[in-house]
Amino acid sequence: MPSLFEPTVINGMALRNRFVRSATAEGLATADGAATGALETMLAAFAGGGVGLVIPGYAYVSPEGKDEAGQLGVCSDEQIPGLAGLASAVHTAGGAVALQLAHAGCLGVPEVSGRDPVGPSALDTPEGAIGRAMEHEELTAVTHAFAAAARRAKEAAFDAVQIHAAHGYLLSQFLSPYFNRRADAYGGAVSHRARLLLEVARAVRGEVGDAYPVLVKLNAADFLPGGLSVDDMLRVAGMLEAEGIDAVELSGGTGLEQGLSFSRVGRPAPGEPEAYYELAARRFKGEIGLPLMLCGGIRSLETAERLVAQGATDYVSLSRPLIREPRLVARWQAGDTAPARCISDNGCFDPPEGSVGLVCAVEERAARRARERERRAGE
Repeated sequence: MPSLFEPTVINGMALRNRFVRSATAEGLATADGAATGALETMLAAFAGGGVGLVIPGYAYVSPEGKDEAGQLGVCSDEQIPGLAGLASAVHTAGGAVALQLAHAGCLGVPEVSGRDPVGPSALDTPEGAIGRAMEHEELTAVTHAFAAAARRAKEAAFDAVQIHAAHGYLLSQFLSPYFNRRADAYGGAVSHRARLLLEVARAVRGEVGDAYPVLVKLNAADFLPGGLSVDDMLRVAGMLEAEGIDAVELSGGTGLEQGLSFSRVGRPAPGEPEAYYELAARRFKGEIGLPLMLCGGIRSLETAERLVAQGATDYVSLSRPLIREPRLVARWQAGDTAPARCISDNGCFDPPEGSVGLVCAVEERAARRARERERRAGE
């Protein structure tokens, strides 16, 4: 029976356990996407806290694909030294590290990127259309951008790359009929909607070689009218398996849906599984031979152990719990098996004024109150 704390290997990448820090935007890069010492410190804390595989927040592969201020970039060779610092910090703390490669697509922010957003199609909203449909030469260019980004990650000594095809970003948009209204070879049937992702995967593999781990993050479903379904996800996963991808991380939602996003607020209702995508994960493991990383809602060691022991997933991905408790995995391994202290309020995405980067709002407010008490005591 597999154990959460046993070592494993994914295409030569040695992992000390089955815990993954799922990528979440830290907001700690410079204005031009360069890594910083603060980001090194945060990622090293996750590794030092026991996480086997650390995945930093999405790194944009080309300037028009930038999504927000403080986002990490991997679109220039000038960014390689800073990325190497991130990889070294995680390695020194005992973890492996994969760089997530991303492009925001039509959800890109012109005020941040300085470019007009592009995607499979213009996105219709009540406020009007957002972005425009990409031309074929732009699809070729973005494929090359992903491949070049993977080469930079490998040169920076990252142990793997993860292609971000979830959460409503560019490759996720192409997979989803909600976003993709194209009538050419990149739209329509799921095999056509998956074409760009497969071309990106093929180009990345050609750049990094067969002996380097290439992962993909997929939505279990979009939870949008006419969006990507679990059946579609399974067909795409089968194509990725045939393409030689080494593992899939399963998430869901796009941020446009109501209530079923990848960062839901509050605890599950009675009768709902703690892990958001458990049912989809079980179908995945029943049909697809790739290693699976499952994120979304997992807050207890009991649930993590059950999912792995029952074969519902091979790895457990955590994000918000580690923001509040970077040493959560080490705590569990040491025998303190109380659930994560994270209350899933999403305060980490809107922290108190004056906070820098990704912080737990609950912990930040408590720390400020403590500092204020100390100041008053010293008066």
